[in-house]
Amino acid sequence: MRNIVIFAVVMIGLGTFMAQLADKMSSASATSVPRTTIALATAPAGGRSLNIPRDGRGHFQTEGRIDGQRIGFMIDTGASVVALNETSAARFGLRPSRGDYNANVTTANGTIKAARTRIAMLDVGGLIVRDVDAMVLPDEALSENLLGLSFLSKLRRFEYANGQMVLEQ
Repeated sequence: MRNIVIFAVVMIGLGTFMAQLADKMSSASATSVPRTTIALATAPAGGRSLNIPRDGRGHFQTEGRIDGQRIGFMIDTGASVVALNETSAARFGLRPSRGDYNANVTTANGTIKAARTRIAMLDVGGLIVRDVDAMVLPDEALSENLLGLSFLSKLRRFEYANGQMVLEQ
């Protein structure tokens, strides 16, 4: 279990570093890049499929829902868990106490403390996953919420194909 937690922390740190690096590389005009349209289709055998095109920065942005409220995510196949910044987490009633921040996460800005949590139900484009492991990170350490493997690994498949991220349930 300890190795899994360490791996998750490292992956969140790597995802955070990559997100910050991408933010620095994008031009000032790209900061207000609109969300792209996402196509939802019926997958073979009655499942659902979600195709997400790249945004202007080359990332895959999508919108999800927690408790019926919208939340933006950057898909990060390198992140072990879903990572939420404190501001986003607070909107859903996830307000960890100081003592809950007991997981060490390595980011581009150094090592920080994060709080483990669980999301009862996460809906991304009609793809619904229950009991999703997540971490809450301070706002200064995580500018974008990350949709990591704790969500993606519960799908039938996820892959990069034809310039799009394809999620299938």
